[in-house]
Amino acid sequence: MRHVMRLATTLTAVGALFLTSPTAAQAGAVGSTPVHTFEYSVGGATMKIPTGCMFTHVIRGGGRKITYQNAGVDCAFIAALSSGFCNWRIDFTYADTNNRTYRTSRGKTHSECKIDPMRNNHPQTLPRYGKACAHLYVTGVRRVSQCHHITK
Repeated sequence: MRHVMRLATTLTAVGALFLTSPTAAQAGAVGSTPVHTFEYSVGGATMKIPTGCMFTHVIRGGGRKITYQNAGVDCAFIAALSSGFCNWRIDFTYADTNNRTYRTSRGKTHSECKIDPMRNNHPQTLPRYGKACAHLYVTGVRRVSQCHHITK
């Protein structure tokens, strides 16, 4: 029996693309979640992230095999004029069908401020079905997450 990876976003989904070929099943998903307004302190200065930013998580693959994974922030309108995200990192986590996290790919903490932080993750084969998530941390605090379910 051939298994097809089905990825469904658990949060706001902007789209999904499913491709099949005679030799291998492929699937992918794109999901975006709004970054809620928040303030944080850097070197005594108060930074504010206004409304207008989205955290997007893209994943492609087949079965439990992930061939491409990326997550990042896009800001529009007044949010695009802010100083951005300082001391940020993006982590990828993988959980089984019982929602137990079994793997974390922790990203590097970037001290510079960026309006559009982004990270790619390496291709891999997951040992279990479940979900793959991306998380944005700013000054060590998780600010937003976006997940996709990976099922038979």
